[in-house]
Amino acid sequence: MKIRDILTEPLLAQGVRKEEAQQRIRDLLDRVAMPSDALDRYSREFSGGQRQRIATARALALDPMLIICDEPVSALDLSTQMRVLDLFIEPQERTGVVYVFISHDLSVVRHVSHRVAVMYRGEIVETGPAIQVTDHPQHPYTKRLWAANLVADPTEQAKRRTVRQSLPTMDLTNA
Repeated sequence: MKIRDILTEPLLAQGVRKEEAQQRIRDLLDRVAMPSDALDRYSREFSGGQRQRIATARALALDPMLIICDEPVSALDLSTQMRVLDLFIEPQERTGVVYVFISHDLSVVRHVSHRVAVMYRGEIVETGPAIQVTDHPQHPYTKRLWAANLVADPTEQAKRRTVRQSLPTMDLTNA
């Protein structure tokens, strides 16, 4: 499918007139910083970050109240991750949309979240404001998640490695 069809499909399915749908998808592409010539191209012609922006545009097409984002930036490099995550901010401020981000990367969670819940083996083991949970994790699993995040600073990475090694071993099988 061409990007035009991918973005138009949910609008037409909800009864939006074709002319209005065409205008809305142009606006959506603009909001996610994609060129208008993207409409007549296939998704395989785009980079991972561009595909995520197209997926974000599609998710925002119907102005939903809730969007669930399951590892939305896991396969992207750090700079692309931040650009994609920043795309979520404007719609939230404009419409009040709520996002549920599912991620093993607490630095991503911290960047986009007000509140965090950490799940381990199917149970919530820690909740709180994002800064509190990431700066002062209480549960051993949360500590391991935070220590596992890669950082550019070698000194900080060495500190995290030391923290990771000092934590008790957790049985992550059957998780």
